[in-house]
Amino acid sequence: MSITKKAAVLAVGLGLVTLSACGSSDDGADSSGSSGGSRTVTLVSHDSWAVSKSVLAAFEKSSGYQVKVLKDGDAGQAVNKAILTKDNPQGDVFFGVDNTLLSRALDNGLFQSYEAKGADLIRPEYRVDEDKHRVTPIDTGDICVNYDKAYFSEHKLTPPASFDDLIKPAYKNLLVTENASTSSPGLGFLLGTAAAYGDDGWPDYWKKLKANGVKVVDGWEQAYNEEFSGSAGGKQAKGDRPLVVSYASSPPAEVIYADPKPSTAPTGVAEGTCFRQVEYAGLLSNAKNAEGGKALLDFLLTQQFQDDMPLNMFVYPVRQGAQVPAEFTKFGPQAKDPETMDPAKIADHRDDWVKSWTSLVLK
Repeated sequence: MSITKKAAVLAVGLGLVTLSACGSSDDGADSSGSSGGSRTVTLVSHDSWAVSKSVLAAFEKSSGYQVKVLKDGDAGQAVNKAILTKDNPQGDVFFGVDNTLLSRALDNGLFQSYEAKGADLIRPEYRVDEDKHRVTPIDTGDICVNYDKAYFSEHKLTPPASFDDLIKPAYKNLLVTENASTSSPGLGFLLGTAAAYGDDGWPDYWKKLKANGVKVVDGWEQAYNEEFSGSAGGKQAKGDRPLVVSYASSPPAEVIYADPKPSTAPTGVAEGTCFRQVEYAGLLSNAKNAEGGKALLDFLLTQQFQDDMPLNMFVYPVRQGAQVPAEFTKFGPQAKDPETMDPAKIADHRDDWVKSWTSLVLK
């Protein structure tokens, strides 16, 4: 597998590069993705949407709808564009708004109410907006610092395990993270520090992190594939930073797509730096094919899709009873005690925190 393609499939969350082109379309859809009265239903998403062709084909056969997928860049970019076009939306369903950006979407009236079939099987800890059902939880994952095992072994240095470790002199100039104002994992990492150190304590933490040489880049692709020394199985990597803000599911992706496959993951996760992320989908306000959109949302909660999702998008299912691949359990288990934050608190503070973070870290 080429390094370019390999980098693509290692995209494991929001705002990342595309994993595969999985949508199909028919002649009834126009170039903007409008469904009209046709049998086309249009899904708008960030670039890392993916599903097995056979699973999507089964839905199309059983429902009678053809699925057209419009990938619209980074998660934040996709959400903002969807809000700007909500009166004349590009599609019928939006997938990929997460708990860090959920309030922005809801406050701007991006979605209409619909309770998807199977919603009662969603794990209780992931349910939100249960009075209006404007969004449906689809998947979850942990934003965490990843480390290059080879680097730390060669330098006889113990990898960091917590937020506190990252500001120690031993890890000076080793970490790269994403811009909290432009990147979903970057924002998640900021929220993780706010959850860990409190409303008043996180700015002081970031001052120390900045003094310890943290590097900030625009997005995940640049951070992981260009700056991180451990990407692509530790081979052909361009970067010299052995610590990167990524996902707990990045190590299993490194194993699964390596050729030949290693017996252990070349990267590890600092579990004390994790922030729990949840992704949602919703029926867009003014959707032209609302019935098709409802059918598609139902599909995203089926056992078939939820079982298929982990090895396509490297996230965990939210449906009770859905299967988690053995590779996840072995190489990338979910954090046992991740930082979390109530969506209402994120809504109240996110924009002010990002503004303060930008002034503190980037200036």
